[in-house]
Amino acid sequence: MRIPVRNPKVAVSVVFVAAMFMNIMDVTIVNVALPTVGHDFNVAAASLSAVSIGYLVSLAVVIPASGWVGDRFGSKRTLLSAIVLFTVASMLCGLATSFSELVGFRVLQGVGGGLLTPTGLAMLFRVFPPSERVRASSILTVPTALAPALGPVLGGLLVSDLSWRWVFYVNLPIGAFALVFGLLFLTEHTEPAAGRFDGPGFLLSGVGFAALMYGVSEGPEKGWGSALIIGPIVVGALLLVALVVTQLRTAEPLLHLRLFTDRLFRSTNAVMFLATAGFLGVLYAVSLFYQDGLGLSPLRSGLSTFPEAVGVMIGAQVASRLLYPRLGPRRMMAGGLIGVATATALMALVSAGTNLWWMRLALFGLGYSMANVFIPTQAAAFARISPAETGQASTLFNAQRQLGGAVGVAVLSTVLAAVGTGAAAGGRGADLSGYHAAFLTAAGLALVGAFLALTVIDADAASTRLRRLPDAAPGDAAVGDAAPGDARSA
Repeated sequence: MRIPVRNPKVAVSVVFVAAMFMNIMDVTIVNVALPTVGHDFNVAAASLSAVSIGYLVSLAVVIPASGWVGDRFGSKRTLLSAIVLFTVASMLCGLATSFSELVGFRVLQGVGGGLLTPTGLAMLFRVFPPSERVRASSILTVPTALAPALGPVLGGLLVSDLSWRWVFYVNLPIGAFALVFGLLFLTEHTEPAAGRFDGPGFLLSGVGFAALMYGVSEGPEKGWGSALIIGPIVVGALLLVALVVTQLRTAEPLLHLRLFTDRLFRSTNAVMFLATAGFLGVLYAVSLFYQDGLGLSPLRSGLSTFPEAVGVMIGAQVASRLLYPRLGPRRMMAGGLIGVATATALMALVSAGTNLWWMRLALFGLGYSMANVFIPTQAAAFARISPAETGQASTLFNAQRQLGGAVGVAVLSTVLAAVGTGAAAGGRGADLSGYHAAFLTAAGLALVGAFLALTVIDADAASTRLRRLPDAAPGDAAVGDAAPGDARSA
């Protein structure tokens, strides 16, 4: 049964934000619980990464197929099935009686997460026309900004006062709400031209992305010279090269790589890859910097990271309501990434004796600047993508973003290991030079992203910059800063 809803934009936004919040928070909240999990199951610290790696590898296998699944079986059915799978797997993780069970259920969680994000993003951009994409992008800042910052805080409270199992149980009410709301208010959408399932493409992409994700994620821990790392990376890279060749020759490919021939889609994806790499890499390094470098508790570390979320949410409102219609994506993305580089580089000046509020202020600046990257990038990326190709475009967009996050964490982890994070000379506190080098590396990634942002042509995204004049009547046409001939109504 479906209760008619007056505004499908509200229905999709509520379900997708709830599901994304649950999905994103799960990553950071689980990391807080890993030491306690290892103690309970008598597992060595070096083996605990399997909980995260199993999830990431599962994501890498499923994401390439998510676009076809959503088009073929319906976006509503796929999204709600993904929510059910993720929620049930969360419950099973909490009930796990052994470490191997926990890893297995995390893999199951990854299947749900891999279907959830691309399908939900495609639904969001189908109900919001190009002229309102910036509004849709600002909606996404709620889960993408709040969840990573709230995860360590909530995780610290749950692990300290209840049990590590509650970091999984906390997903149950969120998942139940999203499922019920979606059943009542979402409408179904299928693509008649979904075509056949590309089995060879799925095999090449699944194994290739999984092997590459494993190698990149485990490289800093096991060493980049290890055969256990070199092997998966080489195999993954070769399989992905084969994937590109076969997908371009296949009549009905699993991944529509020809979408990258669109210069706007190609440029925004490249910028998002580097922006995500730098951003998630910094958040990873900041957590270690606070706890291992400065000796903060997990709870205080999470609270001291929270200004980043505040910065993103404030920046998103300014970016979507004031800046994007006037400046367009090119200048916003480049300026935002320069701001990210500046805020991150300033973190390299923080020492053990520095007032912690300077670090919190830098994190606020990081979040504010990232909002000015995420908003225009997501709004512009799909500007020239047809509704029929939105599902496939969402798959590609999320696949590279997921890989970008893994690469960012891997790069900064490698820098930390290479420079070192041991005791300072003379045994006085921790040596923070490794963290400083990591922050400067992340700043470098942001500057490269700013350079790539300059390849974006604002006229290509003219349809996303449409806005109403303050005194326009509801039925009046929208107008924008672009030339009249460039503006396209939704």
